[in-house]
Amino acid sequence: MARNLRCGFARRRRAVRGLEDYDRLPPPLRHWLAQAALPWSVRSARQVWRRALAESGGDVARALARLDAAEARQLSRESGASPQAGSFAR
Repeated sequence: MARNLRCGFARRRRAVRGLEDYDRLPPPLRHWLAQAALPWSVRSARQVWRRALAESGGDVARALARLDAAEARQLSRESGASPQAGSFAR
C-alpha cells in the first residue's frame, strides 16, 4: 500500500474548517440546517442556498422554500415514494 503514496501525481487536500465554515453561513440557512431532516454538508448547503437566492430574486422565504423542496425530493428518492405537497411540513 505504501507504493501508492509515491505516485507522481500531486496530492491535493480540500481545506475543511468545519465549524468556521458553518459559522460563516447566513443565519437563515444555519437555522434551516439545524432543523433539516438530512445531514447537509456546508458546501452543498451553500451551493443550493446561493442558487435558490439567485432564482428567487433574493427573497429569503422563497429560497428557504426551495431548500425544503430539494430536501423533500431527496427524501422521496431515498424512500422510493413520490413527493407530495405539504408532506414534509416544518
